[in-house]
Amino acid sequence: MTIFLLSPARTGGERAALLARSGSPLGERLRGGDAQIGDVFAWLSALYFRGKLTYARRFGRALVMAPGLGLVAPELAFSAEMLVAMGKIAIESRAFVEALDRDARAITEDRVVLLGSIATGKYLDTLLAIFGERLLFPESFVGRGDMSRGGLLLRAAKSGEELVYRPVAGAIRHGVRPPKLPRLTRPPRR
Repeated sequence: MTIFLLSPARTGGERAALLARSGSPLGERLRGGDAQIGDVFAWLSALYFRGKLTYARRFGRALVMAPGLGLVAPELAFSAEMLVAMGKIAIESRAFVEALDRDARAITEDRVVLLGSIATGKYLDTLLAIFGERLLFPESFVGRGDMSRGGLLLRAAKSGEELVYRPVAGAIRHGVRPPKLPRLTRPPRR
């Protein structure tokens, strides 16, 4: 089975605060402590995280990088208090890296795919030290922005065609921006 590691959503800032006080069903579940972290991160990051989560569930098992918690299932019960605490943990901090390192070392699957940026070392250095050549990423991510990656992942999940992966080790981390994805045509409304 393929394990997909989903980079975290930004949990600090106004968008997170907006959700925590929202009267929406997700905001109410968050305040009640029974929101799923995958749903919360998808709301915070919109298309990009939704694409990562949908794709990972279609082709393998998803684990979410959760600041301070390590790698967790997207179904983890999540609360507003957890969101606030997570928002105080920087991705480059010891609290983030130690929990990520602990949980990544427990992964025994041969195929580990990072669904996140490889442009910086913020979490990549830790993952590369553990997985080496086993750490893969979708080669079509190079040069794309977050929204384009999210759209690409959703399209691949819908079509059932898994993307091509390559090892992160030795990969080109920055590339020429590829052409925009073609617009999807929607069926006419009836």
